[in-house]
Amino acid sequence: MTLRLTSAPVAGVKKHKSTPKPRSSPFAAHARRKPSSAAASAVNAAAEDLVDDDPLPDIGGSRFISETAEVQNVVQAIQSIRTKMFDELPQRAGMNSTRIAEVLNLRRSLPPLASVAHVHTLLNAPTQVEREIVELVQTGRVRRLIVPGRGSDAAGLGDCLVLAEDWEDMVRGSAVLDDELKEKFLDILTRIGSSSALSQSVFTPDEYRSLVRAGFLVSSSSYTQASLNVASLPNLPQAVVSSASRRGSAHPSDTDRAVQTDAQARAATLFLSLPNTGTYLRLLGAGRAHLLALLRRSTCNEAPLQLLKDRWNGAVETEKSFHLAKRARGEFAGILPGRTKKWKELYGMQFRWVLEEALGAGLIEIFETGSVGPGIRCL
Repeated sequence: MTLRLTSAPVAGVKKHKSTPKPRSSPFAAHARRKPSSAAASAVNAAAEDLVDDDPLPDIGGSRFISETAEVQNVVQAIQSIRTKMFDELPQRAGMNSTRIAEVLNLRRSLPPLASVAHVHTLLNAPTQVEREIVELVQTGRVRRLIVPGRGSDAAGLGDCLVLAEDWEDMVRGSAVLDDELKEKFLDILTRIGSSSALSQSVFTPDEYRSLVRAGFLVSSSSYTQASLNVASLPNLPQAVVSSASRRGSAHPSDTDRAVQTDAQARAATLFLSLPNTGTYLRLLGAGRAHLLALLRRSTCNEAPLQLLKDRWNGAVETEKSFHLAKRARGEFAGILPGRTKKWKELYGMQFRWVLEEALGAGLIEIFETGSVGPGIRCL
């Protein structure tokens, strides 16, 4: 086999690769600058707008609540207030089974009350609403529950409404009362009409203790001294008032005897109540206070509605697509609802519900800003 050799590797012929010449940039003639001026100034201007201390623009009062409320009369308003007090439990609540049971049990135990101020907020027709409430109370469709010592103005917590059928259901469903006492108590409720107070002599001592233990009656002696005035008792039966006045006029110059007579009249008076009314009023007061505290975080004690809602709900994760994507990537998507005050102390109280409560109580006002939607201002 012949070996064929060529002269190519021996001749030392080498091919040189041609290197392309660099092209001149069309921006080469322009002066080079640091990436600072325009973009940085825009970011700084936006940051200044976010921390601006100027008040929100106010172009007039807003009817946002009454226009978006899906109620037409007082009965519908009471039913709406009862059912929309709390948000539903989220799928990822961040609470163990014991805490979830505690939240659900408290919600179930609250009485079916609705404050008069809240009803006025939803309907926004004061004269018509008050006339309708009086008619419903007189016809027995609605009962007006007044709790002395909880404030008598709009911001007070002691003026509430409850449907008569809901009251009857609570009485019949009580495990403390026997059937005979239930029928007697319901019959007395029918006969006293719109009154929220009755004489202790109507019941025997055992019946009285059973009704107080069940939460359907409260003695006037359990209230503060500031509210223990016979003249201020709501719809006090005429027999009690006349009896107290006759005994007090026997010795008009004896002040001590008159005071003693008033105390005896108060001791013989019972107020209608519902089980866990105190728990309901304390929770309502705590919700109002928390809303005002969030609103006062702003310099001018006012904030857009959406911003206040975000503060109320807290930086919680949601079921929105970007939060789901963050969770899938293992990134932080917000805290669990169970760690917020809304769920730890207020049992998931709904933002709009407490907003309507505070608005009806005259603690806040709502106005139109013209740019960022409704604004909320602390009064």
